[in-house]
Parts: sequence; structure tokens; C-alpha cells
Amino acid sequence: MPGSAVTPASAPPTAALVLRLGEDGHPPGGFRLLLTLLRPRRRPLAFALAWALVEAVPGLLSGLLVAGAIDDGFLAGRPETGLAWLGLLAIAMLLKTAATRLMFPHLAAVVEPLRDDLVRAVVTATVTRAARGDRPDTAAVSRLTGQVETLRNLVSALLRTTHGLGISLIAALAGLLVLSPLAAAIVAGPVLVAVAVCVWLLRVLLVRQRRLILADETLTAEATPILEGTRDIAACGAREQAYATVRAAVDAHAAATHALARAGVFRRLIVAIGAHLPLLGLVIAAEPLTRQGHLSVGEVVGAVTYLVTGLQPALQSLTGILSSWGVALAVTLRRIAETIAVPADDAPAAAAPFGVAPFGTTHPADVPAPPFGTGSPAGCELRAKGLGFAYAPQATPVVHDLDLVVPEGDHLTVVGPSGIGKSTLSLLLTGLRRPTGGEILLGGLPLEAIAERGLRSMMALVPQEAYVFAGTVRENLGYLCPAGTVDAWLREAADRVGAWALVERLGGLNAEIDEPGALSAGERQLIALARTYASPARLVVLDEATCHLDPAAEAKAENAFAARPGTLIVIAHRISSAIRARRILLMDGTAAHTGTHADLLTRSPLYADLVGHWTNDRAPGAHPGHPLSTRRFS
Repeated sequence: MPGSAVTPASAPPTAALVLRLGEDGHPPGGFRLLLTLLRPRRRPLAFALAWALVEAVPGLLSGLLVAGAIDDGFLAGRPETGLAWLGLLAIAMLLKTAATRLMFPHLAAVVEPLRDDLVRAVVTATVTRAARGDRPDTAAVSRLTGQVETLRNLVSALLRTTHGLGISLIAALAGLLVLSPLAAAIVAGPVLVAVAVCVWLLRVLLVRQRRLILADETLTAEATPILEGTRDIAACGAREQAYATVRAAVDAHAAATHALARAGVFRRLIVAIGAHLPLLGLVIAAEPLTRQGHLSVGEVVGAVTYLVTGLQPALQSLTGILSSWGVALAVTLRRIAETIAVPADDAPAAAAPFGVAPFGTTHPADVPAPPFGTGSPAGCELRAKGLGFAYAPQATPVVHDLDLVVPEGDHLTVVGPSGIGKSTLSLLLTGLRRPTGGEILLGGLPLEAIAERGLRSMMALVPQEAYVFAGTVRENLGYLCPAGTVDAWLREAADRVGAWALVERLGGLNAEIDEPGALSAGERQLIALARTYASPARLVVLDEATCHLDPAAEAKAENAFAARPGTLIVIAHRISSAIRARRILLMDGTAAHTGTHADLLTRSPLYADLVGHWTNDRAPGAHPGHPLSTRRFS
């Protein structure tokens, strides 16, 4: 990736990061994941550690040099000797500065590629599970964004600081022991107590940090489908239930955050016991110990130097870092290790190309494909029997006991008020959502019994938000076509749906689309329509796929698909789509009615009302293409 400091040769393979479940069914720990991430980068790690040892030289020598400057220099009447000792300390400090500067490039070579490795691991594991037919993992978004970035930053911060702080702490204690074993004995007791308190605190923080991570995932998993389905929630009258669900997740997240913050108060106690108490004891004992000859003045000052410049800041920083960054790292590592672990017999599935899985031009990240069978349907007749769908057991069904037959070659338009469930029906008919009741047959076979490759080639769904990927225009238009499709067919498909003028404006089939987002919504729809027209799909569903086109362009595209061999189902954006259709399916929230335009006008008050609104909305003097010349359903 751009900006990555790792070369392809040094990057661990993606499959290595997809951890395997153990024989007991439990995932490996986060420590194994960290080792897997760092193992290919042992060389820069070794260099960073070597420079960290050089960094610790002043911490090891500071007390000894200060004691020598006082005892052998200034108190002995030899100021030049004292200054020489202090000069050596200054040289050691310069050496530390140089070591710090030389260490950072090696740390960067370790840390910078971590995010790319983790993103590949999370995506690979998520796709592997989806291909196996597991339930969609909506919390994967939280791991791809918050957790992966947090883990990368934590590893960076900890490698940058804790190794130096740990070595400085050890150097200060070692220097104190060399300077005066008696002073070291005074300090040892409180430090051991502080270490015990720190171990206890880390265990508490690990539990509470894990609760916070899980609460964050739960909040993402609960809120994501609710935010995506606001129209259906409104149509079902499930606002209070949706609010209660999100509110419970938010409250749990807040409680976990407060519990973690309360436990962090004990960090001050550790510093007080391990650094402040030894300093106080040493100051109190200094007068009798020096008077009795057990300590010299220089040794007392040297010991205080170790405590004030070495032990106290190192212990304070190390405690704060371990209890915050360290705990967060351990918990996040464990959570990601759990979620990227797959059964040993599941090799990472090769990711399907964008736009193929599932069905036509739907973005592949929108919904996971269900598991497929091996059957081959006899034709493209689509039949729904007792079809029902509700977003929750207590919710009002969006689709209720629908019986529908769409013969091969039919042209059906689905109409109804906004939020009534038309888009949900399109997902059900194409197998992108599982019904909660009834079944859907294609060519006499249930959708889940049909071979995946065959189903993908037979059905295509063009959603409202069309997907265009970076590449040439030819690659975009021919994406769903079999190998060897000639350019002439791509040109004809684009021309028939009204997209050829756009293709010429972009520079022809060889033109590069570097920034798909730079295209307008209508231009992306034209490319998606041409792509689907050129595909071998015999059943096409247009789910408001022309909503960003003007009425004339919409009519051209729909007429092209209607004349194309196969079946066309249109989720109507304008009433004009219904008038063009051979048959109409009217959804009113409680039942569904089928018929022709003239038939529904006479026997359905709702349909007559919709058409009446469309007629009344035509402003005086309105002309085809005028914004008021059509009635929109959504």
C-alpha cells in the first residue's frame, strides 16, 4: 500500500495471519498473533533493541557518575575531577540522543506494515466465513476501522516507549545496587509491593478493557442494520423497538467505559508505593546512615539521582503505558485473534472479484451470498410461494404471504408507497435476503438448491447505488460477460441503454476510470445498466436503477431491457415505469395485487390514487423531462 515501509518480500503472507482454531475449538491467544506479525521483522527489531540498550547507558551510569563527582571531586577539594565525572555523564546523554535517532527507522520498518497485514487478515477471515455460509459479521466493520488502527498505534507506541522505559528501570535498579547495596535494600521492599499491585491492576484492567471492546462491537452490530433499514423500520412501526435496541447497546458501552476509567485511578497508588515511598525512606534514613558511615554523601545523592531521574519517571510512565496502552493491546490482540481464527479444515477462500458476488452489479460488500446447491433450473420462471419477511419475530412483516408467478419473458413492475418493502422484495427474489416464510423457486428449484455459478449467470440485480470500479470502460462494461466477448457487443449494449454517448465522452472503451467517484450518480447508473445488458443474465431486476436519470433516459433504458430476451422486473421509481410494464405488482403493506395498468385502475383505489397524484402533479405546461412530469414512489 502507499506509504508502507515494508517490501513484498518481508511482508508475511496473508494466509499466515488467518489463525487456525485449536483442537479444543478455541482460538489461539493474542500473543501468538503478535509473534506472527513480528516474526518476519526480526532483523529491524534486533537493531531497535540494540540501540535501546545504548539508550539505557545514562540511566545505568548517572548515579555512579554523580556520586564520584561529589565524593572524589567536589568534597575532596578536586573540582576538576568532579567536572570530569559530570562531563562523562554529558557524553552519555549525547550518546543516548544519537541512539534514539538511529533507532526510529528500524521501529518504522516494524510498525508501518502492521495495518496492511491486519486488514488483509480480517478481510480474509471474514470472506472465508461468508463463503462457508456463516451469519454475516457486521462487527467486522469495527475491527477493520477502530480495532486494527488501534492495534497498529498501540504496537507502535509500545515498541517506541516501553522497551526504553523497561531498560531504564532495570538500569536504575542495577546502578543503585552497584552504588550501594544498602540503599538498594531500602528501595527493594516498596518496589516489590508496587509490582504486586501493578500485576493485580493489569488483570482487572484486562477484564474491563475486553468488556469495552465487546461493547463497542455490539454497538456496531446492533446499530448498523438499524441505520441501513430506517425506511423499513418506519414502515413496520418499529421505531420504539429500534430505539430501545440501540439505547441498550449505548448504555452498555458507556458503563464499560466508566468501569475502565475507575480502575485506572490505582495507577497513582503504584507510583506512590514504588517511587515516592522509597525516596521518602531514603531521605529519612540518610542522616543516621551517613553519620554512622554506612553511606557517603555522594552515595546518598547518587541514590536519590537514580530514584528521581531513573526509577520514578520510568515507573510512572511504564505503569501508565502498560495499564492503558498495554491492556488495550492485549485485549485487542486477543479479540482480533479470535475473529480471524477459522477451523483448520477451512482454507482461506479466494475472494471473488468485485461485482460478481453476489449477482450482477450489486457491490460485493453489501450482502453475503447464501450457501448454494448443485441443481440446474429448467428455465427462468420465478415463483414465490407464501413468501414472507420480517426484520424481527415481533415486527410487522414487510412482505406477507406473497404468492407470485413471473413467467419467463415477462415484464413486471413493482409499485407502492415509499417504505412499503419493494427493495426488500427485490433482495428476496434474487436470494440476497433469506425469507422468514415461504420459498422462492427459479425454474422449479429453490434458489438455495441452484449451483452458485449458474444462479449468478442467470440473475442480475442493479441497485439504486450503482457500482463502478477503477479500470477501463471496457473492463466495467464487460465485467459480467464471458471471456472472449467482442467489443462490438459492448458498444451495442451501451448504445441500447443510452450509455454510448457517455462512453464516447469518457474516451471510448479503452478510457481509464481512475476515480469512479468523479462520475455522477446518473453516469454510474448508465454504466451499470450497460454492464448488465451485456451480461448473459436472463432475469434482470432493476431496483430504482434509473432514479438518477431523466424520464426520457429512463424510458430508453427500460424499453431496451424489455425488448431484450429474458425476464425484467422493475422496482418503480416513477409511475411511468408501471405504464410501460406488461404486468404490475402493487404492494400496499397488507396484501399484494397484480394486474395490468387498466385493470388496477378500476379495482385498486390505492393504485388509482397513485396515478391520480401523478396526473395532478403535472404542472401546467409540463413537458416530457420536466421534473413534475412524473410521479415518484420514493
